[in-house]
Amino acid sequence: QVQLVESGGGLVQAGGSLRLSCAASRSIDTFSIMGWYRQAPGKQRELVAVVTSGGGTNYAGSVKGRFTVSRDNAKNTVTLQMNNLKPEDTAVYYCKARASYGFDYWGQGTQVTVSS
Repeated sequence: QVQLVESGGGLVQAGGSLRLSCAASRSIDTFSIMGWYRQAPGKQRELVAVVTSGGGTNYAGSVKGRFTVSRDNAKNTVTLQMNNLKPEDTAVYYCKARASYGFDYWGQGTQVTVSS
C-alpha cells in the first residue's frame, strides 16, 4: 500500500508556470512507473507524463517541450514542471504509481486552471 498526495495546483494565467509535486507515503524505489495524468470536465483521463524507474520518460504530444517530469527516489517524490501553460491544460491532475506486480495507485488529484 502507498498513499500519494499531490500539491502545487492552482490558478495561473496563460503563459505562466506551475510545479506539481506528488509525495508518496513510502519508498518509491519499487514502482516501475510514476507520473501524471489529467482529466478535464467531460473528458477521459489521459496521460500527461511518466518516468520509469530507469529514468526514461514519456510525454503526451500536447505537452512535449513545455512540461518536465522527474522523480526523486531519495525523497519519495515525483514532480511535474509545467511551463507556458495554455487554457487547454486546465484539468484535475492525478499522480500515479505502478507497482512491479501491475497494480496502479492514484492520488486524490489537484486542480490546475489556466485562464486566457
